[in-house]
Amino acid sequence: MRQRLIALLLALAMLASVCAVSALAEERGAPAEGAAAEPAGTAQAEEPPEAETPGPEETEETAPPEPEAPSPAGPDLAENVTIQPDPVGEVSFANVERRMRENNLQLLALEQSVLTIEDIDYDKLYDQLRRQLNDIAQAQWAFVRGSGALKSLAAQGVPGVEYSDYEYHTTYNQLDRAYDAVRDQFEAIKEDDMQKDNADVIRQLNNLQDQIVMAGESLYAALTAMEIQEAGLRRQLEGLDRTVEEMELRYQLGQISAMQLAEVRAGRTALESGLATLAMNVKNYKLQLEMLIGAEQTGEIALAPLPEAAEEQLSAMDLERDLASAKERSYELYDAEKTLEDARDQYKEDADNWAYDETRMEFRNVKRTWQAAQYTYNNTVQNYELKFRTLYAQVGDCRQIWEAARVSLACEQSAYAASELKYQQGTISRNALLTAEDDLREAEEKVRSAAGDLFSTYNTYCWAVQHGILN
Repeated sequence: MRQRLIALLLALAMLASVCAVSALAEERGAPAEGAAAEPAGTAQAEEPPEAETPGPEETEETAPPEPEAPSPAGPDLAENVTIQPDPVGEVSFANVERRMRENNLQLLALEQSVLTIEDIDYDKLYDQLRRQLNDIAQAQWAFVRGSGALKSLAAQGVPGVEYSDYEYHTTYNQLDRAYDAVRDQFEAIKEDDMQKDNADVIRQLNNLQDQIVMAGESLYAALTAMEIQEAGLRRQLEGLDRTVEEMELRYQLGQISAMQLAEVRAGRTALESGLATLAMNVKNYKLQLEMLIGAEQTGEIALAPLPEAAEEQLSAMDLERDLASAKERSYELYDAEKTLEDARDQYKEDADNWAYDETRMEFRNVKRTWQAAQYTYNNTVQNYELKFRTLYAQVGDCRQIWEAARVSLACEQSAYAASELKYQQGTISRNALLTAEDDLREAEEKVRSAAGDLFSTYNTYCWAVQHGILN
């Protein structure tokens, strides 16, 4: 008798450790009871005004946006876009996002988390939890009956039978806590709270993936700018070599002092040192890019030139329309709105507790907390709008810088053609012609640099419009 009772209690204790328990589950779809009543009358009038919601409201008069032409910037995973694969040891901007999503280990890990959440069968999980609750409830009742029988036998003085109220309450409380945990999950599925929470998690994980991809594209753009800078420094170094050669000849002729020659040589050494540091940084950033796209890490990968921002795309930019699109897709604003909703729910709950009584300090504090939450949310929206408007202005500024650089290049081309003619006529030296050529190359580099800055800024703008990401 004693062994059977002990075996029953041990089995129930093991069941409590692996299952969450409690009373019989309710049928799915049953109406919720005890819903909190909304404050009425003057209490509602005392509630602070709601914060603005992100995004404009759609009306029947609002015309749908016109379809945009294909753009080389921004997210580019459309099925109808054909992109040629990169040769071995090379990478193009058009393939950065695809290669990152296919090979980047961090992105692949995040994608597995997304797939795991998306794979949840909530109907099946709901039924499992319901059966679990029913089974544990029966086991809990059996435990109570078994413990009662054991207590009765112990009271009768049956040899070898022991009963402890402490052990009984400890086990019963464990069962109760386990039941509450499963019951919370059961109710979360029943009220669609778990589905909504998991959808939020998926959105957050997708946003994180997009930010990583965007960072990879920004790194690519930065590397192309550094390579242009490196080419410019090498051109300057060649010019200094000619200057040093000329100064050495003048020194031999006694036209300059040794100090002047030493200063020119020191300038060349400093430039050479800066070029070496820049080359080291380029290699390090290339190693990072190779890791991001899943390529072999050599630091020698060749980068194709950045594409140019399409003129029709730049002309199609519309500040207010694009801002509305960015706000609608922004996870930052979505998360801020969820935080505001939580604060609103907490306010209503706390305000109900204090009966919306303005004479109570507790209610006034609750009201201030809710007002502060609204201010915080509105500040987040304002900062987001400010950053977007600033980005829009930056695109325009980069565009005018690029156009000005093209005008300067045209002038330098004319100046170089004139210098070439003068050199052929023998009116200027070869060094003067080479200097004019350096000026032309510098103007060409400025155009490439300005075009790269324009494309990079516009690419960031596209990510903001299409995915709401500004950082």
